[in-house]
Amino acid sequence: MTEEYSEILPQRGLMDGIASLVGVPVEALRLLLTILAGYPVAFVYLKFIAGINDKKVHHLFFAASGAGLCYFNYGSDTYHSLLGIVTTYFLVLFLRKKTQIFLTLNFVFHMSYLLLGYFFTSSNDYDILWTMPQCILVLRMIGFGFDVTDGLKAESELSKDQRETALREPPSLLELLAFAYFPSGFLVGPQFPYRRYQSFINGQFRKHEGSFEAGVRRFGAGAFYLLVCQVGLSYFPDSYFLTPEFAEQSFIKRIYFLGFWAKFSLYKYISCWLLTEGALIGIGLTYKGKNKDGEPDWSGCSNVKLMLLETGNTMEHYVQSFNVNTNQWVGQYIYKRLKFLNNRTISYGAALGFLAVWHGYHCGYYMTFLMEYMVVSTEKQITRFYTSVVLPKWGEVLNNSDIYKLLYFIALKSYNICFMGWCLTAFVFLKYERWIVVYGAVNYYGFTFLFLWAVFYHTYRTLFRVSSRKPGGEDERPVESKTEEKKSQEQISGEKDADDKKSE
Repeated sequence: MTEEYSEILPQRGLMDGIASLVGVPVEALRLLLTILAGYPVAFVYLKFIAGINDKKVHHLFFAASGAGLCYFNYGSDTYHSLLGIVTTYFLVLFLRKKTQIFLTLNFVFHMSYLLLGYFFTSSNDYDILWTMPQCILVLRMIGFGFDVTDGLKAESELSKDQRETALREPPSLLELLAFAYFPSGFLVGPQFPYRRYQSFINGQFRKHEGSFEAGVRRFGAGAFYLLVCQVGLSYFPDSYFLTPEFAEQSFIKRIYFLGFWAKFSLYKYISCWLLTEGALIGIGLTYKGKNKDGEPDWSGCSNVKLMLLETGNTMEHYVQSFNVNTNQWVGQYIYKRLKFLNNRTISYGAALGFLAVWHGYHCGYYMTFLMEYMVVSTEKQITRFYTSVVLPKWGEVLNNSDIYKLLYFIALKSYNICFMGWCLTAFVFLKYERWIVVYGAVNYYGFTFLFLWAVFYHTYRTLFRVSSRKPGGEDERPVESKTEEKKSQEQISGEKDADDKKSE
């Protein structure tokens, strides 16, 4: 936190004393207490408010409790989020029928305000300031703006996702405040559309039982991950990887230490999301439908897929299992809205670019999302090569070898651990002067691997494409080479109506 900014924060002697006693920053303590406050808020609501017929009381309860928790964390800086909500409300009120103007102004206002906030408050570390809930609010208000304009379109013009979130009538200011400040949702996410909040307020989810038990289980998982995170980072603190001591370890130790550190660092976010989700489940907001056993499914606001996260073997598995709701938001409101470009690569790059800008100015964010794009693309190339070249020739022998199966498992898990460390380094250390030191300490192995694979893969494809053509013109390339261009074209054209196909 910048020194200038810390001077204007309200002093809280009691909280400072408790934070010093337990050995954590006071901002982190307030953040944790605010997340945990979602549970008593859920209890009070279900005990005293849920049965009241007047919906204004419900909205007032959530708006007041959420804004109060925001003030507990950020004091007078709560006005930043309040200003953003009120601005969107009046933009909707006066400009929603002028779709392009409204969407542009709403998007530019929120992103500009957030980026200005980053500019004036950011430091070399992660700052628990008003910009944290503000970045959640930015996505919520931008998505809300799209939902409002979707509500002006005919049903036939909307995709499946848009039909589920479109708003035919915009809410009142009180309703919008309650939605934006919803406890256990405004601080660290997750993202959810206004239609979900509306259904919850209307009592559509309260007829289903089991939310209390599901919420307790999620709370237990969150507490467990928080404990593992604290213990793990006590052995591998961030500062260790900037020391000569780390650089003097053997190469194998260095890349594995970095990988385990990354897992523990990731658990910091996961524990917050799990604790938040537990409160949201307990209050009954997260109903998703019936599962395969006919029981209520309370995973509608799940921000992490634990099974995939812990059993996955690739970086793509991490992408699919981590910060799920934000990724879904970007997919629905950024990626799919760029269909008119007719190019999935550009749309995907734009989505990742938006995420990087949304996080802030630090170059570590941009390096992280660049690595995500490059690593996931490389993984797809390796998978195609393995399934189309290796398996057709040696698949029967390899699949019958227990030694190969063991080596295959060890290789995947080692890759999973080591590349997780590589990919998360820039995201945590943020500044070039710091993450480049860590990259150098591990001999830039990530760059080396990606470069060597790219040389091999493109050389192989070039040589094989030339040597596989007969004089008569018949193409003997493998299936992977023959169909790649066709698949690319089919993906581009098929993307246009993918949502409607899913709904069928």
